[in-house]
Amino acid sequence: MSTYLITTILFVIMVAVFVICSMKLKSPEISMAITGVVGALVGFFLIDGMDFPVRILVEGLFINLDLAISFICASIFVNMYSYSGAMTAVTRKLVGTFNNKWILLTFMAIFMLIPGALTGAGSISVFVMGGLVATVVRYMGVSEKKTAAFVFIFAILSAACPPINLWTMIITAQCNMPYVGFTWLLSVPIAIVGIFTIIFLGWGSKRAPKEQILAELPEAPEKMNIIRILLPLVVVIGLILLTLYAAFDVPVIGLPLTFLIGTVVVIICNPVKRTFKEYFKVINDTMEQVFPLVATVLSVGVLQESMTQIGVKGLIGVTFITMPMILIFVFVLFFAAFAQGSLSYGSAIIIGAPLVFMYNTMGFDTTIACAALSLMFPIGDCLPPSRITGRLTCETVGYKGSYMSFLKQVAIPCLVLGAIALVMFIHPAWFKFLK
Repeated sequence: MSTYLITTILFVIMVAVFVICSMKLKSPEISMAITGVVGALVGFFLIDGMDFPVRILVEGLFINLDLAISFICASIFVNMYSYSGAMTAVTRKLVGTFNNKWILLTFMAIFMLIPGALTGAGSISVFVMGGLVATVVRYMGVSEKKTAAFVFIFAILSAACPPINLWTMIITAQCNMPYVGFTWLLSVPIAIVGIFTIIFLGWGSKRAPKEQILAELPEAPEKMNIIRILLPLVVVIGLILLTLYAAFDVPVIGLPLTFLIGTVVVIICNPVKRTFKEYFKVINDTMEQVFPLVATVLSVGVLQESMTQIGVKGLIGVTFITMPMILIFVFVLFFAAFAQGSLSYGSAIIIGAPLVFMYNTMGFDTTIACAALSLMFPIGDCLPPSRITGRLTCETVGYKGSYMSFLKQVAIPCLVLGAIALVMFIHPAWFKFLK
C-alpha cells in the first residue's frame, strides 16, 4: 500500500475511535488519549520501521508539560488571591461607590478577564469569578439568559487574553516561533468585543438598589486595604513585564515560579491569618478544579505525538492548506470552532500550526495569523462534544433554560469575535500597527 493510503486508513480509524469514545465516555480528554494510543498501535503494525508506541506516548506526555505546570501554578495564585477576600472587597467597594450600571458591568467584565488571562483557561474565570460576577450582573437588571451569556463571553475572552494564551503558545511551540508580539494583537479585538458584549447584553436593563446588592454579596475581611489588594498583582505583572522588556538584565524565572512568588505575596498580604491546613485545602481544591484541564493539555500532547509519528497530522494539514484560498477563508472559522469543541487545545495542533506554516511560505505575517486563529478557537468552547466552558457556565450561574437557548444568546457576540478574527486572518497586513 502507498504511504498516502496507509495514512488515510489510520486517519479514518482514529476518527472512528474518537467518535465512539466521545459518545461512550463523555470525556474529550480520555477520548484523545485513547485515540492517540490506538493510532500509534495500528501505525506500529502498518508502517515499516516504526518504533513501538511506548516511546511515542511518553514523549507525548512531556510535550505540553511546561504548559500544564504554568497552568497549575497560575490557578493556585488566582484561587489564593480570591480566598484572601481581595476580589470580594473590590467588588463591594465598586458597588458601594458607583451607581452607574455601565461602569459596574465594565468592572465585572474586567474581573472575569483577569483569572483567564493569568491561567490561559476560561473555565478558571468561571470557577473563580463566575458566581460573584453573575450575582452583580443580575442586580443590574440583566436576565438569567443574558447573565449566563455575559459570564461565558468574558470567560472565553479571558482565555484568549494575554499574557497567557494556550492556543498561541501551542502553535508557536509547534512552529518554532517566539511567543512575543501578541499583546496588542489580542488585547484590542478582545476590548472591542467586550465593549460590544456589555452594550448588547446590558441594554434596556435597570439596576437594583445598592443596599440590596450589598446584602447579597459576601463580606470582605475587615483589614483588607488597597495595598493588600494590589501588591500581589503588581508583583506578578511586574515580573512578567520584566521578562518581556528587560530579558537580558534579569534572571529567567519562568511563569510557574512567577505565579508561585505571587502566591507567597498573597499569603503575606492576607489580613486573616490562616493555618497551613487551610492553605493546603485551597491548593488541594485547586488541583481538583484544574485536573480536567491539565488532563486535556497532556492528552493533547499524546494525540499530537501519535498523529505526528504516523503521518496523520501531516495528512490533515496538507489537505486543508492545499484547498483553494477562498475555501480556506470560508471554512477556517467554522472548522476552528468545531475542532475546538471536539479536540479542545488539540485544535491548535491540527489546523493551527499547518496554517501558520502555510502563511510563512506565502510571506504573510505569521504572528498576526496566529493571533487570529487564537481568537477563533475559544468560540468552540460552547460547542459539543466537550462544551467545556459553556457547560460549566450554565452550572455555575444556575441557568435553568435549555442549552440551545443559551447558544442562541451567545451567538451574536461570538459572531462578532469570529468576524474580527477572520478579517485579521484574511488581511494580516491591516493589523501590523498592533505588533
